[in-house]
Amino acid sequence: MLRNAFEPWHLILIIAVLVLLFGSKKLPDMARGLGRSMRILKSEAKALQDDRTNDEPSPRTEAADRTEAAGTQSAAPPRPESAASH
Repeated sequence: MLRNAFEPWHLILIIAVLVLLFGSKKLPDMARGLGRSMRILKSEAKALQDDRTNDEPSPRTEAADRTEAAGTQSAAPPRPESAASH
């Protein structure tokens, strides 16, 4: 459907409109800023993905955590009752 959506003359027309709107001196600065933004976005997305994969516990660690949590809950001293509840 959109296989032939952009023909070469479409791109030439878009470039001509951009040059007319912003001028030839502003376009390199805008392209540079866009490139920096893309690099930052890419690095942040990669860092988020790395954090997500590092934070997921392995099944063995998860089972050990549950066993340890169950043992510490039963060994915890009872809470003292507050005077306000009487």
